[in-house]
Amino acid sequence: MRQATATLVRPRRSSDLPACVEALAGVHEADGYPTNWPEEPADWLTGGALIGAWIAELDGRVAGHVALCRRDADDVAPGLWSERQGVPIDRTAVVSRLFVAPGARGHGLGALLLARVVAEAGASGLDPVLDVVESDTSATALYERTGWRFLGTGEQHWSPRQTVTVRCYAAPEPGPEPSPASMSAPGPGTAPGEPA
Repeated sequence: MRQATATLVRPRRSSDLPACVEALAGVHEADGYPTNWPEEPADWLTGGALIGAWIAELDGRVAGHVALCRRDADDVAPGLWSERQGVPIDRTAVVSRLFVAPGARGHGLGALLLARVVAEAGASGLDPVLDVVESDTSATALYERTGWRFLGTGEQHWSPRQTVTVRCYAAPEPGPEPSPASMSAPGPGTAPGEPA
């Protein structure tokens, strides 16, 4: 029987960065993400055209992370979404830097982080998209299990000597609004509208 745990998703603070880097190092060791370990991991987490970043806590400790960024010229998913939907490419936002520490997996933190970033993007009038290295089958499984819609594949050029194939996804279709009864008294770590 799994012990009850307290989970929380909240905006990332600068004071969270050392714990985020520690968690990221564990993910890199276990899963090889990120593919190329950054020279300055804290800068990698805070860099780019950042819109916002959130962390997941498990029993008061940083256990996961996600960021939302403006698109970069190398991002494939925004172009695919823009073409498919007939919307301006600047209406997209890219979900990135998503990870959950190996010791914190199995608590639904990845899904909670994705739900939060989708809600934040929607509140800003942005369409969230993402791409994932094709060989990262565990991340792909999470996205598909949580309803992300496959857009296609493309190539990203990370350096003159490194080109990778990525799978591109768009956020799940918005579902019906939850009933007031389904939102009452959620348990610890339960997102509003999820069964407690």
